[in-house]
Amino acid sequence: MWPVSRKSHPKPFIRLGDGQSLLQKAFLRGAALPDVAEVLTVTNREFFFQTVDEIQEVNPRGSATAYIVEPVGRNTAAAIAAAALEVVGRHGADALMLVLAADHMVNDESAFADAIQEAVVLAREGKLVTLGIQPQSPETGFGYIEARGNAVLQFVEKPDAQTAARYVASGRFLWNAGIFCFEAGVLLAQMHTHCPHILSSTRACVALSRSAQGRDYVQLELDRQSFLDVPSESIDYALMEKSGSVAVVPCDIGWSDIGSWKALGDLMSPDENGNRIQGQAVLHDSSDCTIYSAERLTGAVGIHGLVIVDTPDALLVADKSSVQDVKHLYAQLKAQGHAAHQVHRTVHRPWGAYTVLEEGAGFKVKRLVVKPAARLSLQLHHHRSEHWIVVSGTAKVSHGERTTLLAPHESTYIPSGQPHRLENPGILELVMIEVQCGAYLGEDDIVRLDDHVPPD
Repeated sequence: MWPVSRKSHPKPFIRLGDGQSLLQKAFLRGAALPDVAEVLTVTNREFFFQTVDEIQEVNPRGSATAYIVEPVGRNTAAAIAAAALEVVGRHGADALMLVLAADHMVNDESAFADAIQEAVVLAREGKLVTLGIQPQSPETGFGYIEARGNAVLQFVEKPDAQTAARYVASGRFLWNAGIFCFEAGVLLAQMHTHCPHILSSTRACVALSRSAQGRDYVQLELDRQSFLDVPSESIDYALMEKSGSVAVVPCDIGWSDIGSWKALGDLMSPDENGNRIQGQAVLHDSSDCTIYSAERLTGAVGIHGLVIVDTPDALLVADKSSVQDVKHLYAQLKAQGHAAHQVHRTVHRPWGAYTVLEEGAGFKVKRLVVKPAARLSLQLHHHRSEHWIVVSGTAKVSHGERTTLLAPHESTYIPSGQPHRLENPGILELVMIEVQCGAYLGEDDIVRLDDHVPPD
């Protein structure tokens, strides 16, 4: 999904036309089901604060939330095992778990709720339940399940086009949605039988991990060294394909894994010429195009069957039939060390976010947003000076021997080499403009004299 999806801004954070991200939609989808005691999110340490912000934005009713923070990714088997251990410890072995991917889309929420109701009945019978999607076309990017009613005959890896067409024509195969339902204790017992190495190493890691309770959530931060010892395998390969206790619920819930720009475009309503537009675009003599242009106006004349994705620092133009090959562009950018594979101009941090507005030889201009009661680490820069201008909110600035409160339209200057700290002491967001000047303006020109995690 490049250029919107980057290493530091992966697919779950992509916002759709209604303003909600895929992560937020997944949270709401789960929280809306009856009798939900808690929504537990497993995420990487790098994305923890952004994940909390996204969920709090759509959780005004205060549904109970908890988080497991991974130091590194170890695939879905480890993530689900850690979640099950946490659930058993706090809710009991008979607690039901529904596992949802944070970057999938479900368009028919009513059919989804009905499918989960059926899955719950099977899970209470001791089954590991997966949802199987009625295939709409012979897709080669999905795994398949051969089924007879609720009975799973076999899991099949992603097939070639000819095999996929045969599967769909037979009427016996379903797409594997990666949505699971089971009792937490049953899941752990099945993992003990079929992938004991994953379960035992995850259990050892959880025992060494730190728990914390925030104002709005419970958090388990997994121990880094022991988590590295957990084998990296998918839950399908490690367990579901081996267990004899798997059941499937065939369903048609308007599911998509949003695996390409074509898939995302298919969720948009087409105009009279088959064009799907999110953002600002004006077209002439053009048809069957998908255009994503959130920041500025895109104009197109005489084009057909193209995908155009415009972001502040990168533009993608692709034939619809080739959008799966966008990954090759991403690989080239990564190999070149180009920043566009990793970050957007807006970068999220635990204390808030910054956006690069403009940069050139010897200068860089940023817009900083600091959350209420948050502060940055005490730091200094060897190669640059900084000029801060408050736009809104209140800034508490410590530099040298002085601590100053700055109101809107006031400013301060931080020379290179001087230790300084920025803090938002107020209850509103602090918005500032930062102008950097110097011979080197890389983000690694930061000497942190202490680190501060924002208060809960």
